[in-house]
Amino acid sequence: MRVYLDHHATTPVDPEVLAAMLPYFTEKFGNPASKTHLWGWEADEAVERARGQVADLIGARPRDIVWTSGATESDNLAIQGVVEFYAERGDHIVTAATEHKAVVDCCKALERAGRARVTWVPVDGNGLVDPQEVRAAITDRTVLVTIMHANNEIGTVQPIAEIGAVARERDVLFHTDAAQSAGVLPIDVEAMKVDLLSLSAHKVYGPKGCGALYVRGRQPRARLRPILYGGGHERGMRSGTLNVPGIVGMGAACELVARRRDGDVVRLSALRDRLREGLLGRISDVKLNGHPTERHPGNLNVSVRFIEGESLLLALEDIAVSSGSACTTASLEPSHVLKGIGLPDGLAQGSVRFGVGRSNTEAEIDYVIERVASEVARLRGLSPEFRMRASV
Repeated sequence: MRVYLDHHATTPVDPEVLAAMLPYFTEKFGNPASKTHLWGWEADEAVERARGQVADLIGARPRDIVWTSGATESDNLAIQGVVEFYAERGDHIVTAATEHKAVVDCCKALERAGRARVTWVPVDGNGLVDPQEVRAAITDRTVLVTIMHANNEIGTVQPIAEIGAVARERDVLFHTDAAQSAGVLPIDVEAMKVDLLSLSAHKVYGPKGCGALYVRGRQPRARLRPILYGGGHERGMRSGTLNVPGIVGMGAACELVARRRDGDVVRLSALRDRLREGLLGRISDVKLNGHPTERHPGNLNVSVRFIEGESLLLALEDIAVSSGSACTTASLEPSHVLKGIGLPDGLAQGSVRFGVGRSNTEAEIDYVIERVASEVARLRGLSPEFRMRASV
């Protein structure tokens, strides 16, 4: 059996999404910027329809959706765009050390360039940010708070509405990376007081290479300086010929996950809990990483003592799981997220992330439990530290 349990890294394109995309590769191949003929009008109509589908998922106005290549670009556009536009007002960013690398590395680059100062608010042992820590970090020079909605590694869901209220109270723009939460958690940018929000199509059963950034257009208006120039597309915020098939796919994917969300959440949570109970029941010395209840319904991240996570991953060649974010698997360093919640290097290096998705079944989960338990027992049999502990 081959089992895919890495849905936080990417999801398969849903057949309904693919069907919506296909005509825009061949029959309806126009450039939406071509305003003088039918082919361009047809493409532009499809782009605007998709803009509405994405906006509906997060409670936004369609005109406040800006197309990008994915959440990484959206994060960079939000952070760099705000810092550059509001440079005369301030140069201070508030964020957390457990953010996605697209946020962490962008903030560090701005620090190195002398364009921004960054306060890294702490998280507790479950990965939660305290809104009062955010409040304490904001100064008169703060221009942006950026805290992700659901963590891509440990699944912890942040109190976004409370953090948004703090930022709004201090007249500071608030950005959240919602790439992992969109489609499985309710999002309302108005109720949550979010001013900028990043999305990625391939996390919601859409295509890779397409994303969006919500940019609040009123009350209060978020202003950005672009990071790409040429052509003035997307109201001047993101130049470049639009990826029409990808945009159509993202719109269709957002409409589909909105329709299926309630049922998907119940099912994902049940499968995730079955996996957790099975692993903890079969394997000793396992630590759950992330919040026990306030977490992504499909996320399970555990640290298994007395083994290395990479060794377990290599042994599970028929099961797709990861030891952290797909964006950082080339690094041999322990996960910055797990270090951020206080895990020692040994436990952090023994971590495995399971991402349950729409297509997984109970039979697959049971198979994974058996395979993981078997491989952990084999690897621990090779561990002098485990054998020494067992003999005590």
